[in-house]
Amino acid sequence: MWTVAFHPAAEKELGGLSAVGRVAVLHAVEKLAAIGPALPHPHQSDVRGGVGLRELRPRAGRSRVRAFYGRVGDTFVVVAVGPEAMVDHRGFDRAVRAGEQRLAEVQG
Repeated sequence: MWTVAFHPAAEKELGGLSAVGRVAVLHAVEKLAAIGPALPHPHQSDVRGGVGLRELRPRAGRSRVRAFYGRVGDTFVVVAVGPEAMVDHRGFDRAVRAGEQRLAEVQG
């Protein structure tokens, strides 16, 4: 079993989702905790243009929400929660940038 933690800001973003969105993200986090870095696509993928970030893709990519995470030692840290790129490209970019900054904080 792998450890998955939430950055406080990501936890707040998660709380702002609908109940359905929250459950979908938490279920994806459970998969990451169970399988770790071997979690296959479409459940996760690299973030294009995101340094050190990967994205959890709830509901095998059918969700309109993404959880952005990085690895710090043996722990995965969810650093941002935002919209899927095709749903809201600007919101996706904002979440990626916030996630990069937060991941740098946690690593530094």
